[in-house]
Amino acid sequence: MDYKALVAETLNPAIDELDLDDIQNKIEVPKDGSKGDFAFPTFTLAKTRHQAPNQIAAAIAENIDDSQFASVEVAGPYINFFLKKDQAGSDFLKDVLSNPEYGHNTDGEAGHVTIDMSSPNIAKPMSMGHLRSTVIGNSLAEIADANGYQPIKINHLGDWGTQFGKLISAYKRWGSEDEVKADPINTLVKYYVRFHEEAEKDPSLNDEGRAWFKKLEDGDEEATRLWKWFREESLKEFMDIYDQLDIQFDSFNGEAFYNDKMDEVVDMLEDKDLLVESQGAEVVDLEDQGLNVAMIKRTDGATLYMTRDLAAAIFRKRNYNFVKSLYVVGAEQTEHFKQLKAILKKMGFEWADDIEHVPFGLITVNGKKLSTRSGRIVLLQDVLNDSVELAREQIDEKNPDLPNKDEVAHEVGVGAVVFHDLMNERVKSFDFKLEDVVRFEGDTGPYVQYTNARAQSLLRKAGNPTIDMNQLTISDDAVWDVEKLLADFPNVLKRAWREYEPSVVAKYALNLARAFNKYYANSKILQDDDELNARLALVTAVSQVLTESLRLLGVKAPVEM
Repeated sequence: MDYKALVAETLNPAIDELDLDDIQNKIEVPKDGSKGDFAFPTFTLAKTRHQAPNQIAAAIAENIDDSQFASVEVAGPYINFFLKKDQAGSDFLKDVLSNPEYGHNTDGEAGHVTIDMSSPNIAKPMSMGHLRSTVIGNSLAEIADANGYQPIKINHLGDWGTQFGKLISAYKRWGSEDEVKADPINTLVKYYVRFHEEAEKDPSLNDEGRAWFKKLEDGDEEATRLWKWFREESLKEFMDIYDQLDIQFDSFNGEAFYNDKMDEVVDMLEDKDLLVESQGAEVVDLEDQGLNVAMIKRTDGATLYMTRDLAAAIFRKRNYNFVKSLYVVGAEQTEHFKQLKAILKKMGFEWADDIEHVPFGLITVNGKKLSTRSGRIVLLQDVLNDSVELAREQIDEKNPDLPNKDEVAHEVGVGAVVFHDLMNERVKSFDFKLEDVVRFEGDTGPYVQYTNARAQSLLRKAGNPTIDMNQLTISDDAVWDVEKLLADFPNVLKRAWREYEPSVVAKYALNLARAFNKYYANSKILQDDDELNARLALVTAVSQVLTESLRLLGVKAPVEM
């Protein structure tokens, strides 16, 4: 039963100025339940009716059939609708339990959405700085799928660029093959950090690094051999972390993949008379868009990020025919993506409007910004390991006899890190403190997981009964907050996609867990009476929606903790 639609249909005969869809779009859900379950504001009618909104609200309320509601009340400019809780609650539960994919919709009509995400740099370890793009992108892919789209997850590896020239230069100067083979990533990072330290004393090293990259672009045998070696070793380590996070990709085409596709981009820019020379470099002037010039080729002819991103955007449109192309990249790259879209538009590609930069803030660890150059790295692998260990300690304390303890500790520990990231609105920066993240109480992933495990425990104690769908009425008013939250799940998924905001789902899961725990603390759920079936239906529905909410975030939902 779509109660929002029912409110709109009830109002429709008394509001000639708006059609049914307009009325429904203006209906609100009050945060305070004492002000109704739905509310219609009359402000927009004041101009056409030439009356005060409170007078309009009173007049409309007098001319509607309110028989399908518990009550309809006027409060100033608002018309507040109160549902018949017994019937509505029963309908909400039936909606959840009759649909294994409850909350999903087909709005996307199977359109392709490419998601550029994670994208770590080769020859560097994955640090906490890579977490956000990885888990936000993965969650958005799941949310896109729930809204009827076909997500395509692309790991646009940072496997090309001047930094590889610098790394090759560092290896040639100070490197040891045996040392690299013994501990590939940490050793390469050590060389990279040393290069920047030495370059501060001798800036000519930067020229040497750029020269090695130019050799790499030109296919130099030694440069190519070292680059391939660095890439292979890095991917092995990356895959271990992706396996821990249970994240898969549809493409690992990184920057190097576009090395032979950039000449076409340069030719297209020249054909459109968009390339201009500036101090020996070739650039696109974007002053008319209020943007800085975008460099396409350096003075030495080497290409840049922008050249490769233009090639990548064109390749993705041709190969995937996307309806949306998302770039889950830090907020500091906002100007870059504005330039990318502006250049594509100047090239005549109207689909540039379908490109969206999905920015996010920084993670600091104990108040400190992370940096590979300075050597101040907090390794993501170390954080995941520590989080799993902390989860295991708490499980040992709370439930020492738990079977498959190691598996649950992994799901809780890794899930805690992922949930904590996604719980924060993505544009906001936040500080990461492990002891605050892996707690079973408060605004944490383990709290939501534990609530679901509690629901599953209740169902086991009840013998995992088959739910009678004809007996879903619960007369206890304390259950209403839980039932209303269950009913809101489809709207949550639409909003999360509309705003590209996984935190909408994470905060919803926390609210549902809190509401259920409050009800659980004050009600005898397993009491054998006429409403036992309905209460068990509620528990089943809560577990179903919590499990799905966590899945959309990339977090597991253990049935026992």
